[in-house]
Amino acid sequence: MEPKRDYYEVLGVARDADQKTVKRAFLRLARTLHPDVNDAPDAEERFKEVNEAYSVLSDERKRSNYDRYGNPDGPAGFGGDYADMSDFFGGGFGINDIFDSFFGGMGSSRAGSSVRTRGRDMGIRLSITLEEAASGCSKTISYDRLAPCDDCGGSGVAEGGSVRTCERCHGTGRVVEVQRTIFGQMQSQTTCPVCHGAGHTVDHPCETCGGSGRAPEKETVELRIPAGVRTGQTVSVTGMGEAGVRGDGAGDLVASIEVVPHERFERQGDNLICTVSIDALEAIVGTCASVAGIMDGEDVAVDISPGTQFGERIICHGHGMPNVSTGLRGDLIALIQIITPTDLGGSDLAEIERIVAAHALSKIHVEGSGSARKSPRSAKKGRPRKKRP
Repeated sequence: MEPKRDYYEVLGVARDADQKTVKRAFLRLARTLHPDVNDAPDAEERFKEVNEAYSVLSDERKRSNYDRYGNPDGPAGFGGDYADMSDFFGGGFGINDIFDSFFGGMGSSRAGSSVRTRGRDMGIRLSITLEEAASGCSKTISYDRLAPCDDCGGSGVAEGGSVRTCERCHGTGRVVEVQRTIFGQMQSQTTCPVCHGAGHTVDHPCETCGGSGRAPEKETVELRIPAGVRTGQTVSVTGMGEAGVRGDGAGDLVASIEVVPHERFERQGDNLICTVSIDALEAIVGTCASVAGIMDGEDVAVDISPGTQFGERIICHGHGMPNVSTGLRGDLIALIQIITPTDLGGSDLAEIERIVAAHALSKIHVEGSGSARKSPRSAKKGRPRKKRP
């Protein structure tokens, strides 16, 4: 396999280049290599190479690891509180969709198509452990998005430029066309071909963002996961989705939570079910078992009464999952499994045999007494009833 090129070489920047220089170099190459504007056979592969280099050099954590170890993940990978979502957006929303929006918002392609000015929500799927769901946690999320352009402040206008109302559509974004047919004149409304539906034009657009007011950016946000969250619930960060065109409103970052199945606990609502194995002798005389709870350092005492049977459920109130709304905890339900001991010595077995034999004699005596008491009723039941006159 051919070794990968140095990321700095791919973008054509020095190793001490600042983030703004890295981004400008990336956007310059992306404009020329994106499949929408380049028909060269190797354009797509080169675009992927440029995107990979940017995804590393635009992330301070990855760049530091790359500079130090030659690997963006470092010698042992990232910690559990860090998640790179650059290529993990729900619904197929990834870097290619970001560039589709970026090029579409420049007013230089997709002629006749309407420009979406308000930013879209961006969705990610985030996996957490059951312990993290129980106590709540924070996750640092790294992802790509269309963010307000740094060079123009999101306006899309270069220094000395201005935004003007479109002279063709007069700011409506739509134009009416009249066609003469054999049936008379017919009117149709279409997207303005000059402003592409925006309603205004920029006389000197920003070179970095092409006049859209937004550009691809590597973002890092801290996501706070509340205690008690369940699979399928969402956590949002307002305004951290796709930025709007030329200062219009941004969408939200929406994280859909997936709680990974636990090796010991089964979750049912706010309750947790676990298996507790005890010795058969302990089941006979009763015992107190200690179970490690879901919270850090939590020990739950499970009181097992004498004569407990296999499969019985013992409820430990207030040791389950917290409710995400009230904070009150559900129950821990211990499902009892009884194991027959196999390491008893000869004297122990002899003593148990003596107890079993005495118990068997007692049982026979009780059953025999019960049969004797039942016999009169049985005899009475067997007599023929007298017929009433």
